Amino acid sequence: MSQPARQTVSSSAPSPIGGERRRGRGAVSNATGRFEPLVRTEEDDGWDALADLPPFKTEVAHEAARTAITRNQSPDIAFDRSINPYRGCEHGCVYCFARPTHAYLGLSPGLDFETKLTAKPNVAELLRRELSAPSYKPRTIALGTNTDPYQPIEKDYRLTRKILEVLEETRHPVGIVTKSALVLRDLDILSRMAAQGLAKVAISVTTLDPVLARQMEPRATTPAKRLETIAKLKEAGVPVAVLTAPVIPSLNDHEIDRLLESAAAAGAIEAGYVLLRLPDEIKHLVQEWLLEHHPGKMRRILSLIRETRGGKLYDAGWGKRQTGEGVVAWTIGRRFEMASRRLGLDRRHLKLRTDLFTPPERKGRAEASEQLSLF
Repeated sequence: MSQPARQTVSSSAPSPIGGERRRGRGAVSNATGRFEPLVRTEEDDGWDALADLPPFKTEVAHEAARTAITRNQSPDIAFDRSINPYRGCEHGCVYCFARPTHAYLGLSPGLDFETKLTAKPNVAELLRRELSAPSYKPRTIALGTNTDPYQPIEKDYRLTRKILEVLEETRHPVGIVTKSALVLRDLDILSRMAAQGLAKVAISVTTLDPVLARQMEPRATTPAKRLETIAKLKEAGVPVAVLTAPVIPSLNDHEIDRLLESAAAAGAIEAGYVLLRLPDEIKHLVQEWLLEHHPGKMRRILSLIRETRGGKLYDAGWGKRQTGEGVVAWTIGRRFEMASRRLGLDRRHLKLRTDLFTPPERKGRAEASEQLSLF
């Protein structure tokens, strides 16, 4: 009779999780978060109990958020405020730079990040309150900067749509980054806002190879569907860019020209890229992933990444983390620039308006106005 698998304290590297248990997931392992006092690993007790464990399922917890808008002062990021209605992301992109944030929840940046999600049901209500503050000054709010606002659970929770409803009502500019065709569900709002110069969308297309895409981004929209999404956004009058992120040397960098050509043909009018970023936990996850899916290229890829990061796998310095440095990074950058220039994707068309912003009525002010109208 099978006995349950034990969880034991260990200081060793995390063991890969069986393929059937993580079917449709991106990460290979589920290492303990870095802030936890103990490191826990699964070990078979001899009864083959690990084979009996069920597959990882998506779980969604609710968070009573205290704020909606997150601020940043990073000089190499084009926005200073963003909204993230979800923590974690079911798309399962193995390279996602947001994975380490799950450690702040006591969870793993590995499989936990893509299976143990958090939704913020009160995010639209908080947004309305923050936009009504007398001191608030409008600038473009970014959606999709940490996790995808149109990941699969958005179909049920509709938090991104509720945010857009508030932004449309207040005529506040918004920029969206997503890999999902679900953005087309909100084309009614986005097209109306775009007509006023208040909305733009960037579609992330990492590769045109459906097999590689499924390996890297197992639950995201297929590359062909993303190109179709660009076309439909363009047709509806929504300015759309293509974001190639991340570019991984020796894995997808050879696709730059063809990818940009396909995006331009679909209707993209602007393009950007980000070189692969490997902060602490991510470097281990990506190495495990390469060992499983591309073992013959692993040493080459890691060597090239080190060449772009001053001999390390990552350099978090501002001005370097997005594009890297050195000959390899320079070559990728010039190739991207030349292709973008040739296709007309290097011009900045997507500056949004802030002069139309109309703050929502503050609750106390609205009640006072209602009372005064009686006299």
